[in-house]
Amino acid sequence: MAEPELDRVAERLHAAAIRLLRNVRSADAESGVSPAKLSALSVLAFAGPRSLSELARAEQLSAPTMSKTVADLERDGLVAKTPDPRDRRGVVIEVTAQGRALMERGRERRLAMLRARLAGFSAEDLRTLEAAAQLMLRASAD
Repeated sequence: MAEPELDRVAERLHAAAIRLLRNVRSADAESGVSPAKLSALSVLAFAGPRSLSELARAEQLSAPTMSKTVADLERDGLVAKTPDPRDRRGVVIEVTAQGRALMERGRERRLAMLRARLAGFSAEDLRTLEAAAQLMLRASAD
């Protein structure tokens, strides 16, 4: 692929991903939890328990900032800390049943918004979007 074409695709993909995320994130306001806390909670709910440093790295935040976020989530009953079996000084942070339920409700609201937006698309467009989603997942793999 020629570089100008690659640049055009990268720019369009970037714009589309950001616009789509902004649109569906509006459903998150119903949770009453800030976007930063929802993001950290999402990592724990959908990727599993993490140490504070692992969670901070995943969220690209400093350890002190993540520590405050986790303390707030713990106070709200959305996460719990347990001793880290690999490091006696550390803790493992995991989502509680209440936190998981909050994330599942939010996920369902976002999916409902997406389904409503996609309802008018043709079967061919939906197949194209499914293929594009697979490519986007491949492009975003770590």
